[in-house]
Amino acid sequence: MRRATLAVALGLVFACCALSQESPAATQKTEAEQGDSWIWWKWANFAILAAGLGYLIGKNVPPLFRKQSDEIQNALAEAARIKQEAAAYAAGVEARLANLQREIENLRVTAHAEMTTESERVRRETEHHMQRIREQSVQEVALMTRGAKDGLRKYAAELALGLAEQRIRARMNPETQEKLANGFLHDLHQHGTPQAAN
Repeated sequence: MRRATLAVALGLVFACCALSQESPAATQKTEAEQGDSWIWWKWANFAILAAGLGYLIGKNVPPLFRKQSDEIQNALAEAARIKQEAAAYAAGVEARLANLQREIENLRVTAHAEMTTESERVRRETEHHMQRIREQSVQEVALMTRGAKDGLRKYAAELALGLAEQRIRARMNPETQEKLANGFLHDLHQHGTPQAAN
């Protein structure tokens, strides 16, 4: 690139030198002739400049374009890779969401089944406890009834004994007492005699 720049610069310098070294006779040419000679020098300068620029562009622009093209290709490849990764990530998220919906539905069904089972178990346990309470109540009532009956019997017996004792005392006189004592002794003597004989 430095050589091409140097060549263009040298071409311009030579062109300027050639123009400055024209003879005075040449400067006295008519204006039409001067215009024609200047046009040729201008075209020559333009051709040198165009050639130098063409050389510089031909030498430097294709690698620059290749570099930019490679960068664009790399950027496109990177964008395609990122797009593919994003699509894969989105597919994974959608799959997880679908699985999550299924899991939520499964949890809902399982929770409903567990609640139904637990409700049935609690109902059965409650019925069992109620049955036991009923049985215990019946047993307690039976025990209380038996106790009450026993208490009534005992009370009735005590009353009967008390009444009998009162009647006996009312009928008891010394004569009756003597008869009872003699009868008791007689019974003892009868039952005691055979034992003594043996």
